Amino acid sequence: MATVRICVCGDEGTGKSSLIASLVKDVFVTNKIQSVLPQITIPPSIGTPENVTTTIVDTSARPQDRTTLRKEIRKSNVILLVYSDHYSYERVALFWMPYFRSLGVNVPVVLCANKSDLTGEGNTAQVVEEEMLPVMAEFREIDSCIRSSAREHRNVNEVFFLCQKAITHPIAPLYDHKEGNLKPACVDALKRIFYLCDKDQDGFLNDQEMHDFQAKSFDKPLSREDLENIKSTISKAFPESSTDMGLDLQAFIQLNKIYAEKGRHETIWIILRKHHYTDSLSLEDSFLHPKLEVPEYASAELSPAGYRFFVDLFLLFDKDNDGGLNDQELAALFAPTPGLPPSWTETGFPSSTVRNEAGHITLQGWLAQWSMTTFLEPKTTLEYLAYLGFEASNARDPTTSALKITKPRKRRRRPGRIERNVVLCYILGASGAGKSSLLDCFLNRPFESLYHPTIKPRRAVNSVELQGGKQCYLILEELGELEPAILENQAKLDACDLICYAYDSSDPDSFSHIVDLRQRFPQLDELPAIYTALKADKDKTTQRSELQPDAYTASLNMSAPLHVSVTWNSISELFVALAEAATNPSTAFPKSEEEPPDRTSLYVALGAVACAGLAAFMIWRRSTNSA
Repeated sequence: MATVRICVCGDEGTGKSSLIASLVKDVFVTNKIQSVLPQITIPPSIGTPENVTTTIVDTSARPQDRTTLRKEIRKSNVILLVYSDHYSYERVALFWMPYFRSLGVNVPVVLCANKSDLTGEGNTAQVVEEEMLPVMAEFREIDSCIRSSAREHRNVNEVFFLCQKAITHPIAPLYDHKEGNLKPACVDALKRIFYLCDKDQDGFLNDQEMHDFQAKSFDKPLSREDLENIKSTISKAFPESSTDMGLDLQAFIQLNKIYAEKGRHETIWIILRKHHYTDSLSLEDSFLHPKLEVPEYASAELSPAGYRFFVDLFLLFDKDNDGGLNDQELAALFAPTPGLPPSWTETGFPSSTVRNEAGHITLQGWLAQWSMTTFLEPKTTLEYLAYLGFEASNARDPTTSALKITKPRKRRRRPGRIERNVVLCYILGASGAGKSSLLDCFLNRPFESLYHPTIKPRRAVNSVELQGGKQCYLILEELGELEPAILENQAKLDACDLICYAYDSSDPDSFSHIVDLRQRFPQLDELPAIYTALKADKDKTTQRSELQPDAYTASLNMSAPLHVSVTWNSISELFVALAEAATNPSTAFPKSEEEPPDRTSLYVALGAVACAGLAAFMIWRRSTNSA
């Protein structure tokens, strides 16, 4: 909110212009002033909420000025309605509020009882109860009310502060006066904040967590006296509740409800905005979706800080310490989010990663799943890091510090390893070749002999230990019926690190599918590849193909197909071979012809001999001439 525009309305003689003049001069102006003051603009200052620019517009209630009044009301975003006696008070409900409604404006109204010096000392609470609360109950547009005196300079600054606050800290999105409760969107936001501040997830904000909450929300420490006052307020409001262990969720919500009821809703707004909530009580888009650019041929991965955050999150919610997150623990973990990421539900999570015998995701599977998500859709990871409360070691750093961008790997044929810890491998092959069983085996699932055709693409991710002890995350994906469409998509191929051509060594028609694929999609030659003969535990049969698999791969100067079976323990060697080829792609490219021999050393040797011969000839010639 860059500007607050206040339209000061009310009957003639209620002191509207005197209020404005008293604010500007900081003292009551005894001289006669003009009936309608010119527009006044107050620049941002430390004393204004959110440091906004404030424009104050004086108006006239005379019938001949009604057109101007109507224009100014429609241009404003808050109305200050002033009355000063019984007649002008009656006109609030009989004329002014219905008039505002007839104009179709939807702005908050601050009700001001001016000239309180003329009504005697009086009891402010009594005036509020007898005059202001009835009209506030009738007209929900009235945001707040206040008594003031321009002559005595009483509450003059506070009047305009309330007008500013009605815009910068509106009560309407937070509190339902009719129901007497916080609105659902506000409760949901406060529940998420409570969840994030409850660091040990015991259901209570203990004293240390309250101190941390105070420091984050208000940038100042919480004194022991203030903490005791908070607990005392809760105990008085709810005698049956105990604050010995701290504030539970209900007490936290009720504390904020008390703030709203007492007109201290700016406190709630400070809490919400410090936790990145907008005026519509949604999280800021820049917070959920910070700028992240992944260059072409590069990829996104979790940084050490990102992995540490997800490890800590897993350990925190594994309440039964069984090494897996059950459905209840997962639901509790994702409580402050919209739920599981859509891509997870589409791929049948947690079946896409490692689970324990009870079917619950393990820490290994949890990290693998987030590694895959970050690789395939880094913006989803960033969004959930924000929802789940990731905080960088430096408070000023955005959530992008939980990710890192890998070095682009445009030249795959160049010898050497690529700087990636997460790689993607497409498993291509005929229906029934055993691709799904291969994915199941990759996730340590038992072999199932019953055939289930794959319709939609299916992924599996797990960690693989490379030679030398380094670990990487390997994503295996079978494409199902979308295989032709995906292979025609160059962007999909650019994202892929390796092709695994798989065929059923016991099916004579299985290998021909691979030959046909490579002919139909010549762009596959630009990707590193490994050939695999599955179901090697069955009798090997001759393939109905022009060349048998070994001869076919030999014609490409590539290694012969690896013969494996998901029923063999040695199947793990295939996954290592796939990960090694994906991280060292130059070793897995088809070559159309033998590379020419390296004659560099021969040329160097011949050059050296020629130079030596020329030197000997020059020496002999000199010696001959001198003789």
